[in-house]
Amino acid sequence: MPSLNKIRSVLTRQDHASPPLPLRRLRIALTAFFALDGFVFAGWVVRIPAVKEQVGASAGALGLALLGVSAGAVATMIPSGRLCRRYGARQVTIVTAAILSLSVALPPFTGSPLALGLVLLLLGVGFGGMNVAMNSFAVDLVAALRRPIMPGFHAAYSLGGLIGAGVGGPLAARLTPTQHLLGVAAFGLVATALLGRLLLGHAIPRPAEPALPAEARDATRGDTPVAAPPGGTRRLVAVFGLIALCTAYGEGALAEWGPLHLQEDLHTGPALAAAGYAAVALAMTVGRLSGTALLLRLGPTRSVVLGGLTACAGMLLGALGPTTWLVLTGFALTGLGLANVFPVAIGRAGALGGPGGVATASTLGYAGFLLGPPTIGFLADAFGLPVALTTVAALAAVAAVVAHTTRHASAAAGV
Repeated sequence: MPSLNKIRSVLTRQDHASPPLPLRRLRIALTAFFALDGFVFAGWVVRIPAVKEQVGASAGALGLALLGVSAGAVATMIPSGRLCRRYGARQVTIVTAAILSLSVALPPFTGSPLALGLVLLLLGVGFGGMNVAMNSFAVDLVAALRRPIMPGFHAAYSLGGLIGAGVGGPLAARLTPTQHLLGVAAFGLVATALLGRLLLGHAIPRPAEPALPAEARDATRGDTPVAAPPGGTRRLVAVFGLIALCTAYGEGALAEWGPLHLQEDLHTGPALAAAGYAAVALAMTVGRLSGTALLLRLGPTRSVVLGGLTACAGMLLGALGPTTWLVLTGFALTGLGLANVFPVAIGRAGALGGPGGVATASTLGYAGFLLGPPTIGFLADAFGLPVALTTVAALAAVAAVVAHTTRHASAAAGV
């Protein structure tokens, strides 16, 4: 077995050899698209309390309206995988980014929960399609670079969410939801046009042989395509999709119900309520920026188990904490724990099943992200929002247990 220091030295030597300029530009453009996705979605998230009041929705009615996002995204994800194979992931990324940017401006123009749900259906189409396309292209780019950089792309998404929430908090006190979200939409469309040209400007060269020695490939497994045992691919892809679902459920729930928990249960103002999502986004950004180092030190399975348990403890504090600062601390711990679980799961599914694996695991994962908020809404009506949020802790623990119990099958498959 090679020593950890030897593996690190191999990776360090590889890092010193800069990738070709086209790959660097593609990485920059894709990273920016991930950030744009988080920024636009956060613009909607911080306006949920105001839109809820505008349409006169109860927690349950808002949960039903949020099903529009879920339905649109889940219905779009598998077809988006097929579109990526037919037209290219980059083209689908650009089109769906434009749809997402346009649709985020529409919720303030609705006057009922039903109308809001129909508008959010289009938002879900853009969000779901964009995330499948971005992750599909990210797997190809990771394979070309031969480096475990998948967490970095998701760090950009979290950073975009952090910026969107950080900007949206002060704007919530100064602008109407219509003014704010129209501005977000305009920014998104301009950014899509500029970044789209860069993304389409270069092709990915595919090396015939792996650029890293075997010991370095072992350290970075989960981010490059490998062969799976016959008949085991679909089952393991489904396992990784389940792990992604459990953790994405928490991210989606915190994004759309975290601000409401702070505002309605702890009686904070709109700006401090928006800080709840900002705390999650900041913690996830920090966690993902350090994700490559964590994977090299602990390996993918241990990283997932540690992350799931940390998120479980943090969410119990965030849901049941009696003060605002304890809740914010719990939210931050939850974000830190969840940070790398989703990108690791998607990357390992892609390593096993290629674009089809990415599409399947992404569908399951984002189903959790998008079905979490309406589920929390129904449970909040029945048991109260704090109790409903404890389901995030329960599913984070499930992800840790599943990762631990399937560790031998994953190792046998080479991921």
